[in-house]
Amino acid sequence: MIIDGLPGGGAEKVVLTLAQGFLTQGHRVSLISLRDVCHFTLPDGLDYRVAQDTAKVPWRKLTELSRRARQLDHAFSKLTAERGPVDLVLSHLHKTDRIVRRSRKIDPGKTWFCLHGVFSSSYLGHRTGASRWLKVRKIHGVYHHRKIIGVSQYVTDDLCQQFSVVPAVERVIFNPFDFPAIRDAAVEPVPYPPKSYLLHVGRFHTVKRHDRLLRAYALSGLPWPLVLLGEGSEESKRKLQALAEELRITDKVIFRGFDSNPYRWIKNARMLILSSDSEGFGNVLAEALICGTQVVSTRCPGGPAEILTGPLAAGLSDLTPESLAEKIAFIDSHPVPLTETSFAVYQLDSVCRQYIALINQ
Repeated sequence: MIIDGLPGGGAEKVVLTLAQGFLTQGHRVSLISLRDVCHFTLPDGLDYRVAQDTAKVPWRKLTELSRRARQLDHAFSKLTAERGPVDLVLSHLHKTDRIVRRSRKIDPGKTWFCLHGVFSSSYLGHRTGASRWLKVRKIHGVYHHRKIIGVSQYVTDDLCQQFSVVPAVERVIFNPFDFPAIRDAAVEPVPYPPKSYLLHVGRFHTVKRHDRLLRAYALSGLPWPLVLLGEGSEESKRKLQALAEELRITDKVIFRGFDSNPYRWIKNARMLILSSDSEGFGNVLAEALICGTQVVSTRCPGGPAEILTGPLAAGLSDLTPESLAEKIAFIDSHPVPLTETSFAVYQLDSVCRQYIALINQ
């Protein structure tokens, strides 16, 4: 497994969850990090290696990809010399993929690029003209005729349609979750009575659309306080606090900041709300279902509509505060029965077996 550092975040967490699952199933796992950054506890038995770029020359940006590909090749050659041939290579995140694509030592036939987000939202944004065309061509060059895995069908469709990519092979494998570990962590108490608050978990970033969340919460008229679990820049927080004041909900919106154990907050919440403009998968939705908590989400590009199917689709809203408010109020008074069969597909063992099956592709 290869990734451009482990500074925290959903994709990085997925990588380590997968590593733990593979190790538990008896496989040998090496993780090459392209930066010496790790804010996680690594699984026991993981062969962790760093291929750090130490270049200091002024023109280092111009040669970054080819230089770091050579550094990766050196680390990969050392790995295979010490541990033997590699059966499967999983490259995670776009920066990593660009470097892996230039490798001369890693077998393309054994390599899969794992897509964790909606590329058109992340990399095109408001680009126009030549800038947009150039970005499309660069991304096309990385993934065209290569093996790709999307964490949702939307993620793979977006790459193929928006960037004219024709994969050599395409698979959709949902993100994995360690159900027992999540439920064990969720047992810890929180400083509020169970089911007495609504919850949003996520960093203060424009794509998460906290502004839509606050407007929808104000429109819902519900008496439960809204807890925001996450952090961001001071400027982002000030803007949200100012909006809460404008909407006259300051006394009902609680900024809790980052918590290393979000599961206890999720389990005890009356409802978890996702208000994003796009989500590659939407990990927090699956985590809420595992914890037995009701969920409401925007029907945004990405994974939410693939997670919330059947009766759970009652919690999907349009991308407006009014629609989100309507769904929040509806689910609050009409909770959906939660059965494990509706989200058993995210079990860690099952997901790991899907990855191991790629060895024979």
